[in-house]
Parts: sequence; C-alpha cells; structure tokens
Amino acid sequence: MRIVLLGAPGSGKGTQAQKLINKYGIPQISTGDLLRAAVASGSTLGKQAKEFMDAGQLVTDELVLGMIEERLAEDDTKNGYILDGFPRNIPQAEALDRLLTKLKQPLDGAILIDVDFDVLLKRITGRRTCDSCGQVYNIYSSPPSKEGECDKCDGVLQHRSDDNEETIGSRLKVYEEQTCPLVDYYSKQSMLRKIKGIGDIEDIFKRVCDAIDLLGK
Repeated sequence: MRIVLLGAPGSGKGTQAQKLINKYGIPQISTGDLLRAAVASGSTLGKQAKEFMDAGQLVTDELVLGMIEERLAEDDTKNGYILDGFPRNIPQAEALDRLLTKLKQPLDGAILIDVDFDVLLKRITGRRTCDSCGQVYNIYSSPPSKEGECDKCDGVLQHRSDDNEETIGSRLKVYEEQTCPLVDYYSKQSMLRKIKGIGDIEDIFKRVCDAIDLLGK
C-alpha cells in the first residue's frame, strides 16, 4: 500500500496516519521529519538543506525528492508507505510521479480527509495543551473538567499563540490555493478517495481503511 495522505491543517491527518502505521505496519514518511533527520545526521543532502534553511529559504523540491528517494530505499518501505506533507502542489506531484516510476514504486492512490472550514477553525482555535504532560484538549469538542486545568495532572492548559482565526485562516487559504488542485490531479488519474473527517476518530479510521481497500478496484 503506497498512498499520499491529503488534508488541511486540523483535518486529523496525523492521528489517522499513526493508526494506519499500526494497522498496516508501514512507515509514515513526513517531509518535515526527513528534513530534520537529514540535517541532524549531517548527510550530504542534509548539509545542502541546512544551507537553504539557514538562509531563510525553502528547501528545493529536488533536495526533498532526493531525501524521499533515500528513504524509500530502506527495508521498512517494501510493503508500502504513507506520504505526508509532500506533494503540496502540482509540480511536486508530477516530479514525485516521475521519481516513483523510476523506482518502480508507483502510488496506489491518494486519500483526502475532507473537513469543512468552520469545523477546522473550531478544531484548531479550540486546542489547549497541558504544559506539564502534553495532554491535548479542545474547548469545543473535548474540554477539560475544569477550565484551564488538565484532568490528568492538574497542569495549566496553554493556547498556542498561532492558533488564532487570522493565522489559521491564512494557513487554510494557502492550503486551498496550493494543495486543493491536487484533488483534481489525483481524481483525473482515478486515484483519489475522499472521506469525511468528522465524527468519532474510530469511525473516521474505518472510512479511511475502507477507502484504502477500494484502491485499485
């Protein structure tokens, strides 16, 4: 199973990816994680990426694809992988397809976790995180028993400064402009499966798994 996982910030991609890892025994390949690991290791690609990052520039697609290629050479990807965070736009998707064709590891499909804008705003702006144990709450959907206090350790709940409507609205606009065209890209290849990312986590996970089971059919 080789898939791209798509979804806006706050759609629950991270949660579902972890559950997929456990169910299917395949790795999640996050470009952010790849970059951090490459820089920390001091590899050739990592050193090149660090130069861009230190200069305040975006790491080139060529470098990211090089890191993905190296990662896909590792043994744990033989039965598949979940790509998260790449591609983000059509040129990246086209370059990724060329790479995977060269490696003879073409994608089986793309899974879109679809959530309405208003729900995304509530999910993100309502997040509160315990500064002691890291437990995450949401004042709208899963609030603590006592306002501002963690149920597990009585720690103080913090609201990230960038979890506000203005910042989140900007992030969602960027997502819509750059990433949403990927929905059409994969749809035209009959590779896209769209699932509703609302409701209980287990219910969403069942929809994701059902969609994966339909890939290639």
